[in-house]
Amino acid sequence: MGDLTALQKTIGVSFRDISLLEMALLHTSYVNENPTLARNSNERLEFLGDAILGCVVAERLYQDFPELAEGEMTKIRSALVRRDTLARVARVIKLGDYLYLGKGEEATGGRQKLANLSCALEAVIAAVYLDRGLEAARECIFRLLSDAFSKVSSLNLGIDYKSQLQEIIQSRQQPAPTYRTVRVTGPDHDQMFTVEVLASGVVLGRGSGKSKKLAETDAARVALERLYR
Repeated sequence: MGDLTALQKTIGVSFRDISLLEMALLHTSYVNENPTLARNSNERLEFLGDAILGCVVAERLYQDFPELAEGEMTKIRSALVRRDTLARVARVIKLGDYLYLGKGEEATGGRQKLANLSCALEAVIAAVYLDRGLEAARECIFRLLSDAFSKVSSLNLGIDYKSQLQEIIQSRQQPAPTYRTVRVTGPDHDQMFTVEVLASGVVLGRGSGKSKKLAETDAARVALERLYR
């Protein structure tokens, strides 16, 4: 295993048990090709790290945005912990340079794959938790996601999903997206609208909300997530 001193300095954590950090960087392909050197990949740590990350981010949103409803917090949490966000953070700290990969995975660009990077970051978070405890893991998460949290705070939910979607669709020389209401449920005083957004007759996303405007915004958000997936 390589020297992980620089990585520990980057994430701000000095491990007592360095083997935990090493395991967090072990891709399944490496374990399969080197069974005598490593018995476990980072998959179990990834599972734990995903749960810890979701909990810590949810707690932060709950404390920092008391005005937000459950649905709004869920959307922001999803944006903060989704694969491309985590992979972007992993690239910033050059986590891919430290991954232990099998020869085949290495040859196919495994160090830059979204899945490998995001999963490794979650595994590292779990390793910090197991080695240093929840508070250290929380501080590490806030440090790693500081830019993402700042963007959420500065936007203050002012994300114009419909305009963003329209710009993308029109940049592809397609007509502007259209919206259609497909369902309205509930009594008159408490209706729930379901709306689909379409481009060139193709449904890009479906959303819901207490008004047509909110439902259209939600549909545009879903469409954007699918386009960038």
